[in-house]
Amino acid sequence: MKIVPIKNLVHNTNEWNELSTQTQDLTNKVIQDVNFTTQKINWEDYNLSNTTFLGCNFKQNEAIKLIERGAFVYPKFKDLPYNPYRSKLYTWQELMEGYDPNNDQSVDLKIYQHFKKNKYNPSVSEALAQRLHDLSIDDKLRRILEYNEEGMTKKKVIGFMGGHSTERNSEFYNETAIAAKRATEKGYFVVSGGGPGIMEAANLGAYMANYSDEDLLNAIEILADLDFIDDNKTEYLAKNYMTNAKKVLELYPNGVESLAIPTWFYGHEPSNLFATYIAKYFSNSIREDMLLTISLFGLVYAPGSAGTTQEIFQEAAQNHYGTSGYYSPMVFLSKKRYVEDTSIYSVLHQLAVGRVYKELLFLTDTAELAIDFIEKHPPILVD
Repeated sequence: MKIVPIKNLVHNTNEWNELSTQTQDLTNKVIQDVNFTTQKINWEDYNLSNTTFLGCNFKQNEAIKLIERGAFVYPKFKDLPYNPYRSKLYTWQELMEGYDPNNDQSVDLKIYQHFKKNKYNPSVSEALAQRLHDLSIDDKLRRILEYNEEGMTKKKVIGFMGGHSTERNSEFYNETAIAAKRATEKGYFVVSGGGPGIMEAANLGAYMANYSDEDLLNAIEILADLDFIDDNKTEYLAKNYMTNAKKVLELYPNGVESLAIPTWFYGHEPSNLFATYIAKYFSNSIREDMLLTISLFGLVYAPGSAGTTQEIFQEAAQNHYGTSGYYSPMVFLSKKRYVEDTSIYSVLHQLAVGRVYKELLFLTDTAELAIDFIEKHPPILVD
C-alpha cells in the first residue's frame, strides 16, 4: 500500500475561507466540518462538479440545492460519542478526560462501549460513521508524517512491535525503551501500536529522549511500582497503572514527540500516555496495515505472541513484493524468542533468499545494535 496525501480535502472553516478567496471551482473538492449557516454564499457562482460536503452545516434547504447541482452531502451524525469528521489526531488528554481509577468515565471508554454494542454487526449509519472517522485519521497521519508524491515521509518513522502483556521493568520492556530513546536521539520518529507492554515502552523511550538514561530507568521504576487489583498480574489491571504514568509525566515534562496507532477493537487495552499523537482506529485491519506501512525506516520486533507474529509476516509480505514502494529493515530483538523458541527469524531468513530485503534482516539482543543496524541500512527504493 503506497500512501500519498489526500488531495483537495478542506478540513475546517479557516481552510475553506482561504480556498474560497482563490477559486470558485470546487470540482472534486471535499469540504469537511464547515459551518456555512453564518456565511453569505451564492452557490450559483461555484462549480460543484463531484464536490463532496462531509458533516457541514447549511441554511434551510441549502443542502438540497447543492445536491440538485451535483454535489454530494453527507450530514452530521447524531448521538455519537465521537466525531467522524475529526480535524486532528487524538491526544491522551482528550481520550482520558473523565478517567478515575475507581470509576472510569473516560472519553476513550465511552467510545469503546458504544463501539462494542455493534462491534460485529453495525448498522449502515454506524459503519459509515466509523469509516469516515478512520478516513479522517488516515488524512491526519499523512499530514503529520509529511508524505511526498513518491510515498516517502519527511519524518523518518521507525515502528516498534511486541507483546502487550510485557511487564514494566522486565528485560525487553527496558531494551525496547532504550532502543526507542536511541532512535529518537538520532532523529527518527517512533511509532507503536499505542497500548501497554512493548508499545508503552517504545513511546516512553521516545518521550524521554531529551533526558538521561538514568532518568529513563528511574521513570520505569516509578511505572513498575504497581498495586494489582487481583492476582492475575496483568499490568493494566493495576489500580495505579495510569496514575503512575501521570507521575512520570509530571516529573519529566516536555518530552519528545512520538506516535501511537491503537484501536478500539482491543477495548480492554488502555492507550499509553507517552505518545504525543494518537491515531486511534475502529478498524483493526486498517490500523495494523497503516502501522506497518508507515514504518519505512525500519521495524523493531521485541518478543510477542500471535499478534506480533502476524505483524512480522505481514511486513515480510510487504518487503517480499515491495508493495510499500520501499524495502525496510526488520530487526528482531531477542535471539531466544526468534531463533530458539519459534524459529521465526530462521524461516524468514530462508524465505528472503534471493530477495533485496534479505540484507535488511537483523537479529540481536541489544537496543544499541538494533538502532545501529537501522541507521546503517536506510530503506531501499523498489525499482
